[in-house]
Amino acid sequence: MRLTISGKNIDVTNALKEHIQKKFTKLDRHFDDSVEAQVTLSVIKDSHNVEATVFLNGGILLRGEESTGDMYASIDEVVEKVERQVKKHKTRINRKLRQTGGDHLLKETESSVEESDDPKIVKTKRFAIKPMSPEEAVLQMELIGHDFFVFRNAETEEVNVVYKRKDGDYGQIEPEV
Repeated sequence: MRLTISGKNIDVTNALKEHIQKKFTKLDRHFDDSVEAQVTLSVIKDSHNVEATVFLNGGILLRGEESTGDMYASIDEVVEKVERQVKKHKTRINRKLRQTGGDHLLKETESSVEESDDPKIVKTKRFAIKPMSPEEAVLQMELIGHDFFVFRNAETEEVNVVYKRKDGDYGQIEPEV
C-alpha cells in the first residue's frame, strides 16, 4: 500500500509518520501494492482530526474520519474504522462467490458486489430545480431542516449541492465535466 501523509495546522513528525505506517501495515495483507491511501492530520483547537481515504481498484473508496483529544488515539480509531470496512467488503465478495459457485478467487480490491444486505433506495423524490445562488441554497436548506440541498447554480447553470459539514460550516459540490 502506498501511503500519502499530510497535515493541516500541524507539523507531521517522524514519530507520527511511523505510527501511521505501523498501523496501516495491518491493512497491507488485504491489498496489493497498487492500492493508495491518503491520510490527513489536522488540529482545530483541542481536537485532533484524522481523515483516511483508501482508493481500491475498481473505483471502490474506503474512508474513515475520527476526532479525539489525542492524535495517536485518532489514528488508531480511524485505522480500526477502515479495517471494519475492508472486512465488510471482503465478506460481501466471499458471499457472492459462494452464491455464484465461483471456483477461482478474486482479489477483493478488484470487484464490487451487490448484496441483498446493501442499502436500498426505498423512495424517490422529484422536484423542480430553480436557479439560485449558493447562499440562497444554504438558506433554503436551513429552512427545510436538511443536511444537504440540490439546486441549479444561477451563475454556471450547473446542478450543485450544498451541505452542512461536521464543523458547522457549509460545503458546495460542483460537477466537473
